[in-house]
Amino acid sequence: MLNLSVLRKRVAEWLFLIGAMLISAGYIGLSTVGLLIAQRRRRDHSAERKLAEGRINAVLREQRLMFESAHVGVVVVTRRQLVKCNQRQAEMFGYAGPDEIEGKTAEMFSCSPEQYHEVRNRLYARMAQDGFAQAEMELRRRDGTRIWIMLTGRPLDPSDAKEGSIWEYADISERRRAETERQIATIVFESQEGMMITDTHGVILRVNRAFTKITGYTAEEAVGQTPRLLRSGRHDADFYSSMWESIRRTGGWRGEIWDQRKNGEVYPKWLTISAVKGPDGAVTHYIGTQFDISERKAAENQINQLAYYDQLTGLPNRTLLLDRLKQVMAAGDRGGGHAALLFIDLDHFKTLNDTLGHEMGDLLLKQAARRLTSCVRESDTVARLGGDEFIVMLVNHSENERDAAFNIETVAEKILSTLNQTYQLNNVTFHSTASIGIALFMGQQATVDDLMKQADLAMYKAKEAGRNRFRFFDARMESAVKERAALENDLRLALEEKQFLLHYQAQVVGEGRLTGAEVLARWQHPQRGMVSPVEFIALAEETGLILPLGSWVLETACRQLALWATRPEMAHLTLAVNVSAHQFRLPDFVDQVLAVLDVTGANPKRLKLELTESLLVDNVEDIIEKMFTLKAKGVGFSLDDFGTGYSSLSYLKRLPLDQLKIDQSFVRDILSDPNDAAIAKTVVALAQSLGLGVIAEGVETEAQRDFLASSGCHAYQGYFFSHPLPLEGFEDFARRPFIKGGAKKTTYSRSVGLESSGQPITSCPTR
Repeated sequence: MLNLSVLRKRVAEWLFLIGAMLISAGYIGLSTVGLLIAQRRRRDHSAERKLAEGRINAVLREQRLMFESAHVGVVVVTRRQLVKCNQRQAEMFGYAGPDEIEGKTAEMFSCSPEQYHEVRNRLYARMAQDGFAQAEMELRRRDGTRIWIMLTGRPLDPSDAKEGSIWEYADISERRRAETERQIATIVFESQEGMMITDTHGVILRVNRAFTKITGYTAEEAVGQTPRLLRSGRHDADFYSSMWESIRRTGGWRGEIWDQRKNGEVYPKWLTISAVKGPDGAVTHYIGTQFDISERKAAENQINQLAYYDQLTGLPNRTLLLDRLKQVMAAGDRGGGHAALLFIDLDHFKTLNDTLGHEMGDLLLKQAARRLTSCVRESDTVARLGGDEFIVMLVNHSENERDAAFNIETVAEKILSTLNQTYQLNNVTFHSTASIGIALFMGQQATVDDLMKQADLAMYKAKEAGRNRFRFFDARMESAVKERAALENDLRLALEEKQFLLHYQAQVVGEGRLTGAEVLARWQHPQRGMVSPVEFIALAEETGLILPLGSWVLETACRQLALWATRPEMAHLTLAVNVSAHQFRLPDFVDQVLAVLDVTGANPKRLKLELTESLLVDNVEDIIEKMFTLKAKGVGFSLDDFGTGYSSLSYLKRLPLDQLKIDQSFVRDILSDPNDAAIAKTVVALAQSLGLGVIAEGVETEAQRDFLASSGCHAYQGYFFSHPLPLEGFEDFARRPFIKGGAKKTTYSRSVGLESSGQPITSCPTR
C-alpha cells in the first residue's frame, strides 16, 4: 500500500503529463484520467486518499472543461478509432455532438477513401519517426462542403503511435482564403496592365513590372516621383483639373490619355484611377492601372482608312463623301451659302486599261487624284467613287445662285484644264480628258441620292455633248430620265401582258411580185397607243429585255410560216426576222432557233435571219460557226444596213450569207446624192461578185425603184410597195392581183395608224 507522499508524487506526475500534453498537442483524452481514477479506487479509503481523490477530480473537471471549451477540435484515437472528441470537433464538421463521431474512423472527414489512406499512412509514419505529425489538408464536412484544417498529432506512447494518439484539428480556412487573396492580388498587381500605387499626395509608392515595360522607368526611378513624370504635354491644365474633380466626386476616373515614355515617345493609353479608402472613409491611397493602346489605335486608324478612304488614291471614298455631304446640306439650311457636287468621269479610261493594262490605269488615277486636289480649297472634298469616277464637293459659295454658279464654273474650267495636261505613265506619255456634271444645291432642298443622280445625269450630258466639257444639271434631264424609267417599267409589263404584235412589210421583186415580208414588232400600249420601235427597241437593248422580246418575235413568225405552209397562195412566202446581237451571242442561240423550228413545224428554208454589221465587231469566229450550223439546217441570212457600220470585206466573204440589204440612208437620196448612188451601185456589184442576192429597203418612189433596177437591184422593200401591215392587212395585200408597185400603199398606211411623215422605220432588230 502506497503512503500519502508517494500518492501525491504520482498524482503530480500525472497532472504534469496531462498539462504538458494539453500545451503541446491540444488537449488530452479522457482515457488516461480514467486510468488514474481506477488506480485511485484501488487505494485505501483513508482520509488523505479521499482528499487526494477530491483534488484529482477537481483537476479532471477543470481539464474536461478546458477540453470541451477549446477553440480547436481534439480527438483521441485508439487503434485508428475515434474514441473521444470534443464539441468543437463536432461543430467544426457539422455534427450535433461527439456521439455522432465517437466510435468511427477519420475517413468520415476525408474527401475520398484514397485521401484517407494516403494521409493516415503518411502521418503515422512521420509521428513514429519524429514524435509528432502535422499537415494542412482539405477535409469534408457532413454536408459535403470543404474545410481547410491544420492537423497536428502526437502519440500517447511514443514507442507505439498506432496504439493511441491525440489529434488537434484547427480550422485554417480563413487563413488559406486570405493567403489565396494575397496571391491573387500579387498576381493581379504583376499582370499585363501597368499599375502604380500613390499616397494621397500623389507620390508613387510602388509600381509593377508591366509599368516598367510600358513606360521604360524602373521601380527605383519611379518610386518617390509623381505621375507628372509621364506627362506628354498634349493635355492642358483643364484636362487634369477635370480628372481630379471626378476622382474627388466619384472615387475614380477612366479614359484615354496620351503619356510619354522614358525615351521620349508619346503614346496613347487607357488609364483607370481608383481611390482607396480606410474604415473611416478617408482616402489612403490611389491606384492607377494603365495599358498601352498604341496597337489598338493603329488598328482603329487602319480600319478607319479602309472604311472611309480609297486605297488606291488615298482620297475619301463614297461613305465619307456622303457623310460630309449630309453635314454640308445641314449647314446650308443655316445660311451656309450654295454648294455643288461635280461628278467627274475620265474620258475613254477603259481604252487605257484595255490597251496599256490596269497598272497604267492605276497610275493615271493616282495622278488625276493629285491634280483634282490641287484645284480646290482645303474646305472642299475630293472623293473617288470607284473606277474612273471622282466627286468634287465645293462648299461655302455665294447665297446668290447666279454668282455661285459663276464661281463653280470657274473651278470646273480649271479642273478640265488641269486634267487635260499630258500624263507621264512610266515611260508612256498619255493624254486624257474628262467630262463633268454639276449639281448646284443649298441646304436640304433635295436628298443626297437625288443630288448624286443629278450630277451623274449632267455628266452624261457632257459626254453626249462631245466630252472634255461640263454641264450643269437641268430639271429637264431628270424629267427625261423619269420618263425613260416609266417606259422601262411599261416595257416589262408589256412583255408579261403580251401587248406586242407583229406587222409585216412586203418584200417584192421586179415591179411588185410578192416574195415575202420582214416582220416588225409593234407595241400596242393601253394608254400610249401604238408605240414606235424607235422609242422602245434601243431601251430593250440596253435593259436586256430584247432577249425575251426577240424570242417572242421569232416564235410568232415561225408559227405564222407553219400556218401559211397549209395555204397554197401563201406557202411560197419567206419571213425575215431581225436578230439582235445580244440574242446571237447567247451560247445556246442555235439550239433556241432549232427548238422553235421544231416546235412550230416551220420550214427553215422559209426563215431568213437579218443581222446587222455591229454583230461582227467581236467574237467573229463564234458568229460564223453559229451561222454555218443554222445554214446547214436551211435557215437563210441577210446582212442588214450594209455599208453603215463595220463592213469588213475579209469577214464578209467568210459569212454564209444569202443576201445584202442596201440601207435606206443610201436609197433616200440616191437620185440627188452622187455618193449615195455610187455606194448603192457598189453594194450591188459586190453582192453579184460574191454570188449574193441584194435587196434595197426604204424605196418610196418609182424613180428610186427604176434607178435601182438599172443598177442591177431587183428586190425591194418600202412604202412605194407597202407600209408595214398587221397580219390581216398583209394577207389581204398578198391575195390581191399582181399590180405594179405604188397602187395600194395609201390605203393601208392610213388603216394601221403609222407615222404620217412617210419616213420609213429605221432598220433595227425586231423593229
